[in-house]
Amino acid sequence: MDVRRRRRTLLVGMAAAALVATGTGVAAAESAPSPAAAPTGDGAHRLCKRLPKIDHRIDRALKRLDAGAATRGSVARLQARVDNAKSAGHDEIATYLQDRLTFRKSLITTLQQREKDLADVRTWCSDHDNGAKGK
Repeated sequence: MDVRRRRRTLLVGMAAAALVATGTGVAAAESAPSPAAAPTGDGAHRLCKRLPKIDHRIDRALKRLDAGAATRGSVARLQARVDNAKSAGHDEIATYLQDRLTFRKSLITTLQQREKDLADVRTWCSDHDNGAKGK
C-alpha cells in the first residue's frame, strides 16, 4: 500500500505542476505587451523641443575633437598616439589607431553637417510654432 500511495502522490504532484505551468504560460501570453504601433507623425514637436540639447551636444563634441593633445578624445591626442606607435615600431597598433583617427576625422565633418542641418531645423521650428501646427 505504501508503494501505491507514493505513486499516487507522485502522479498528483506531476499533474499539479503541469496545470501550474500551463496556467502561467497563458497568463504570461495574455500580459505580453502588444507590438508598437506605427508612428503617426514625424516627431517635429519633440525635435523642436530638444533642439537646444542637441545643439549643445554637437558643440561639446566638436570642441573636444578640436582640442589639443592634452584632451582625451581629441584628434590631436589620437594623432600623437599614432605617431608614438609608429616610432616604437608597433605596426599593428599604429594601423588600428590610424583607422580610429580616420573615423574621428570623418566624425568632425559629419558633426559640422549636422550643425548646418540643425540651423535649418531651428528656422523651421520658429516658423511653425515649434512643430505644434502639424499635430
